Amino acid sequence: MSPHNPTVSVIVPVYNVERYVVQTLQSILAQTYTDFELIVVDDGSTDNSLDICRTFNDKRVRIVQQANRGLAGARNTGIRQAQGEYLAFLDSDDLWQPNKLACHVEHLAKSPQVGVSFSRSSFIDDDGHPLGIHQMPKLTDITPGYLFCRNPISNGSTPVIRRAVLEAIRFQVNLYGTVEDFFFDDSFRQSEDIECWLRIALQTDWRIEGIPESLTLYRVNAGGLSANLMKQYTAWERILEKTRTYAPEFLDQWGSLARAYQLRYLARRAVQQRDGRTAQQLVNQAIAANWRIVQQEPRRTAITLGAAYLLSALPRHHYRRIERWMMHTTGQRQQQAILKAAASSTGLQ
Repeated sequence: MSPHNPTVSVIVPVYNVERYVVQTLQSILAQTYTDFELIVVDDGSTDNSLDICRTFNDKRVRIVQQANRGLAGARNTGIRQAQGEYLAFLDSDDLWQPNKLACHVEHLAKSPQVGVSFSRSSFIDDDGHPLGIHQMPKLTDITPGYLFCRNPISNGSTPVIRRAVLEAIRFQVNLYGTVEDFFFDDSFRQSEDIECWLRIALQTDWRIEGIPESLTLYRVNAGGLSANLMKQYTAWERILEKTRTYAPEFLDQWGSLARAYQLRYLARRAVQQRDGRTAQQLVNQAIAANWRIVQQEPRRTAITLGAAYLLSALPRHHYRRIERWMMHTTGQRQQQAILKAAASSTGLQ
């Protein structure tokens, strides 16, 4: 009798995350859905991350080691090793709610046209405390254009993907001395997620669809420098270059609007880093890139614009007071929306 292949392969890239990785792996092993394998890809860690991972005595855990290839490279290694019908990804500083896998397996089983199932996310701080706000993306009717502009999948710790979807976007190349299969693009050290999701949307017929529950806890690192934002923008611009090689008409239609949304997103990141000058420059560039972001999302654009300028104009303690009030009211509104959507999806309304 042949050994049973797990239904789900969970892939966790690990690189110098000794502070977080215990909680991350525990949140996987605590899943209510248990038919999974956990593939930990140590991407050349130089701290104690690998030794910590080895302390987990669970037959579902497999550890793979490699020289550093970056996040995309670690995920690709995990995909090559995976045996499951569904592949789930969790970054090694994020966490899952206990019913995460159960909800996605049910969603995919009931929706054979859906190839990528994702969830909403709740923000936590560096110490794992909830910030009270959530990523609230659109969940259905996700077109390639909308995905490129708004990235409803939101982060790399939310999706559960059918193996068939990844096989449909597989490509082969020799990057490290031998020809290998690739799914994410190893040449991207940032923005590798949206590049992959966009290829799925443009090159396959699989639907991308979300479920209303907030099942991922996404860790927000308040540190960083504006130079890192510029590196992220440069990486994002590479998506335009790559996509133009296989979908030039799509880029002609959506490129400037997607650029505007990306610049606005980076402006919000600059606000989080308390860099008012960079935030102002980025939000102004966003509006100049395509004014339709004002028309399509007037409230979010106005909040970003206001925050960028208030950050420089107000004393820091006044700004923090306004920020706390905004986060509180936003979090309350989002939580009500999550509860309402979850109740509706289970037939309680």
